[in-house]
Amino acid sequence: MEAGSLDSQERREIHPKRRVKQLAIGALACGMALQAGVALARPAAQGTADALTARTAPESGQPVIDWDQVLLSIVRTPGAQPASIQSTRNFAILHAAIYDAVNSIDRSHEPYLVSAHAPRDASATAAADAAAHAALLGLYPTQRVALDADYAAELSQVPDGDPKNEGIRVGEAVAEVLLAIRANDGSNVTATPFTPGSAPGDYRPTAPDFSAPVFTTWGHVAPFVLHSGHQFRPLAPPPLSSHAYAAAINEVQSLGSANSTTRTALQTEIGKFWAPPIQNFWNEIAQQVAMAHHTDLATTARLFAALDLSLADSAIAFYDAKYTFQRWRPVTAIRMADTDGNPATVADPNWLPLAGITPADPSYPGAHSTISAAGAEVLSSFFVDHQRFSVTSPALPGVTRSFTTFTAAEQEAGLSRIYAGVHTRIDHVAGLELGHDVAAFVLGNALLPDRGDGAVDGVRPATESTRGVLRRAW
Repeated sequence: MEAGSLDSQERREIHPKRRVKQLAIGALACGMALQAGVALARPAAQGTADALTARTAPESGQPVIDWDQVLLSIVRTPGAQPASIQSTRNFAILHAAIYDAVNSIDRSHEPYLVSAHAPRDASATAAADAAAHAALLGLYPTQRVALDADYAAELSQVPDGDPKNEGIRVGEAVAEVLLAIRANDGSNVTATPFTPGSAPGDYRPTAPDFSAPVFTTWGHVAPFVLHSGHQFRPLAPPPLSSHAYAAAINEVQSLGSANSTTRTALQTEIGKFWAPPIQNFWNEIAQQVAMAHHTDLATTARLFAALDLSLADSAIAFYDAKYTFQRWRPVTAIRMADTDGNPATVADPNWLPLAGITPADPSYPGAHSTISAAGAEVLSSFFVDHQRFSVTSPALPGVTRSFTTFTAAEQEAGLSRIYAGVHTRIDHVAGLELGHDVAAFVLGNALLPDRGDGAVDGVRPATESTRGVLRRAW
């Protein structure tokens, strides 16, 4: 699909066809699903009303937050996260497993992909714990000792008995199937060496380290909800000869320089504060707001599933765009401005960004802006935009940034990359639009309220990309 080939209605379509046939899967998939008591992309016949009546009080959402914190700890441990795997994928798998396990018992919403048959009194908390533990063991087998300890601590809070045992069975079964489905999603493809272009505007490794570009094929990973990585691909960035290009380069050349005299002290702080992986911040923001609202288990599971499915698909989408357009980074553009054919730009062959090292991938669109827009879109849909929360950063210990809206955090995180000298405003604006588009699609097509009739056509249809993953997995 070519950039800009979708009209606005198609790009924002959020209402899938409701009729879906049972997925055709191979013998291995059938055996796994039948052995585990699991159905793919269809609910058990038990009605939502009966399932809700069976529970006397909502279970706490704290286990979801606890397991999110466990994964954050893993990805922040040097060497624990495989360098070739985007952590957004693993957050999505973790929370899809938790959500489908909890929803198999709660049955208030459609499954993401898997529904396990469960007694009405099964423990949803035990299901969440078991799904999280099994999913993380599958993703990080070297972390078994720590994960087993976390699992034992979480399960100790659930009373022993059949409900606990049934919950564990459900969680393990759901995680097993989801891991198998994602096993051949394209995330483990060995990329061919990247050949940079030599024309003005072409991306190439950046000074001062000239690291080889990363995640060159991530745009081809099977999305979790989107139909494809290019579904919301932005239009091409403005040409080098344009006024918009010159204005964007001149802005980052001034504000983003390591030795800038125009960047304020606050902008310097912001540029440094948001430097770590942006998805980590939005998971922590979600934790904080969910705890403030005391969301129950089913709601918290759905919140984090919606958030991390959106972030995972946003990462696939922005990598698709980055390696489609291959726009050079500001440090290259500024050092080689005498080759861009634009009289409004001025070369500085020794220019370096505040960040020091530029991320090793093309500039357009901005990842921080894309992820932040998606995060704000999801959180606003659950809690409305106006919320008070604070954010801390491992990059600046002791510094806290406070906000009254998700939109304010989204904007600041995106603009931080201009102050850091690694992105232009063009990248920022395109990233915001892309992130909002992706998240709106996820919210409109996944984890929807259950119709309560137990009918097959009450289930969210699996996307074509998911069916492709199923075919490759089995």
